[in-house]
Amino acid sequence: MVEAITAYPNPRWERLRYFFHLSKKNPLFLIGLGVVVLLIIAALFAPWITPHPADAKHAIHFGFKLKPPSMDHFFGTDALGRDIFTRVVFGARMSLRIGVTVLAIALAIGVPLGLIAGYFGGRISDVIMRISDIFLAFPSLLLPLAIAAALGPSITNAMMAIAVAWFPWYVRIVRAQVLTVKEQLYVEAARSIGVSRFSILVKHVLPNSMAPVIINASMDMGYTILTAAGLSFIGVGARPPTVEWGLMITDARAYFLDYWWTVTFPGLAIFITVLAFNLVGDGLRDILDPKVRD
Repeated sequence: MVEAITAYPNPRWERLRYFFHLSKKNPLFLIGLGVVVLLIIAALFAPWITPHPADAKHAIHFGFKLKPPSMDHFFGTDALGRDIFTRVVFGARMSLRIGVTVLAIALAIGVPLGLIAGYFGGRISDVIMRISDIFLAFPSLLLPLAIAAALGPSITNAMMAIAVAWFPWYVRIVRAQVLTVKEQLYVEAARSIGVSRFSILVKHVLPNSMAPVIINASMDMGYTILTAAGLSFIGVGARPPTVEWGLMITDARAYFLDYWWTVTFPGLAIFITVLAFNLVGDGLRDILDPKVRD
């Protein structure tokens, strides 16, 4: 008699189903995620969903300067006759690029240093954490401002400056998680059977330390965009002809009292983006952190 073979569920699919189950209980997370998805779609398909060109050569029309919102220009036009709706949509592309680049650099530096500091401890940990404390001693906007000003105003220098100011937070987060994870029984078991330190770090410690990193990165995405916009507003970030929300507000600050739409829509774009990523981060915390899960 042939015994029936029992099909066991795929644990990855089960975790994914459980994630969606918890997501449905958090409407604010779904709203934030929906806004983020719309931003990504707008950034990817900006040339096809905008009614006017965005390049400096074809976007300027002095005959249409400072026109209020209308059917031809949904968000109005600026002092050079450029369509603000088109520039806001293309600005989403630049803002998402800034956020992804800054976080990629910060994680690439902070996560390995946090792993080393947490797992090995001793003098290595002391040196890494004291260096991190030096960076954390500066206010969150002052250090990027100083670095960007020293390197020269450009969007690349602004991204590097923000990443340098951001990576120490991930060093501290990862180190704190590793100090807990490395004492778990499965890590002790792997160590007792002769598994190399590198394998333990990569296969056991790192995956089980990433939940708070993911949560903080999702929130920091909005804050990096806000910081980059602030640097552009001050004059040490993006430079023309780059289309960036903070630079749009800077260009319109001389006449926004009479032409409110020139700063309102770029400002709303920044506000909605930061809020959306914060909602996503809060939702991921509720889903991934068992301490706050219902």
